[in-house]
Amino acid sequence: MVSNQLLGARVAATLAALTMAVCGCSHLRGAGEPAAAPAPVAAAAATATPAPDMTATEAGIAAAATPGASAPAAASHPDPGAIVNPTAPKHYTVKRGDTLWGIASMFLRDPWLWPEVWIINPQVPNPHLIYPGDTLALAYGADGRPQVNLEQAGAVRLDPRLRSTALDNAIPTIPYAAIAAFLSRPTLLTAEQIQHAPYVLAFRDLHQVAGSGNEVYVRNLTADENSRFSVMHVSDKLRDPDDGATLGYVGIYTATALVQRPGNPAKALLIDPARETLQGDRLLTADQQEPANFMLKAPAGDVHGRIIAVVNGTDLVGQYNVVAINRGTRHGLAPGTVLGVDAAGGSTLDLYSGGKNIGDSTSTSFARQVPLPDERVGTALVFKVFDRVSYALIVGASDAIHNGDVVHNP
Repeated sequence: MVSNQLLGARVAATLAALTMAVCGCSHLRGAGEPAAAPAPVAAAAATATPAPDMTATEAGIAAAATPGASAPAAASHPDPGAIVNPTAPKHYTVKRGDTLWGIASMFLRDPWLWPEVWIINPQVPNPHLIYPGDTLALAYGADGRPQVNLEQAGAVRLDPRLRSTALDNAIPTIPYAAIAAFLSRPTLLTAEQIQHAPYVLAFRDLHQVAGSGNEVYVRNLTADENSRFSVMHVSDKLRDPDDGATLGYVGIYTATALVQRPGNPAKALLIDPARETLQGDRLLTADQQEPANFMLKAPAGDVHGRIIAVVNGTDLVGQYNVVAINRGTRHGLAPGTVLGVDAAGGSTLDLYSGGKNIGDSTSTSFARQVPLPDERVGTALVFKVFDRVSYALIVGASDAIHNGDVVHNP
């Protein structure tokens, strides 16, 4: 008879050999043959197709919650309903006058997340740009994340050589009219520029202000006939509230000066006016025009600044007003950067500390000042950047925005 110990050893050796053989076969099959997808998973994917009468949001949530989907994959991605606007259409055809920000607002709760859902089509020239006539579609990936892609390109790109009418340009990121004067003209003036720049000395015919078609006399202008200059009105001094440093002066474009007769003073004709020109306004060479199309993005680093000026001197800021902020390229800002805007929190007296109403007494000198938190009131999109100053367009406002309000990462 074989002892129990010897029998046990032989059985263990046999099981080990069988295990190695099975693993080896499995490994070889995996290396040489593609594994077939399990039938239950395929069936689950088939049932995840959204019904025609479902909204885009309902379809995305249903796809993410399809029975049979693995729990870890579902847990690693946010709820599509938290990203997609509940009223988002499944399809949208781009029209003239649309902006990228407006389209992003139509599809998403937070428009600045557009780069995360926009699916670039490599077959389309300039895939980052969207043109009137393009049809956009909202879909959901295998992981349940929302995706917006170009479903069909507009006829505008089929063959431009066969069209006799002017072609539509790509839609801008934000309304071009609101920022046009800032893109092509200097908007931040230094004290040195103001001191040495040519200036409007007087108006012909003794006008008090000048507009389109008026002639002006300019002092200290050295230029040839038909030269063009931007006429800039010197507005608010920009001071950094963090260290008190003077960052420059807001320059507001008033008109273009076309030199008619050189000299000192020189005579120039005002064209392309944006507002009235006053005596003392400076003449500067126009900057090269910057594009109005740029990709939306969050700041490269942590940003915490303030609105230091409101262009045109208004007290209350709303949508599509331009503001200056005390952060620039040295702080990681670039055109297309999106910032949240918070109303700066004030403070209040705590009259009820310790269960007593201090306000009932004759003095509140013992009441403590309690700071109140900042409150989100809007969104700003940076479109022109200098070293320590940037100009931004208020693209969304849920409440009034003021000079001194806080800007930060969205």
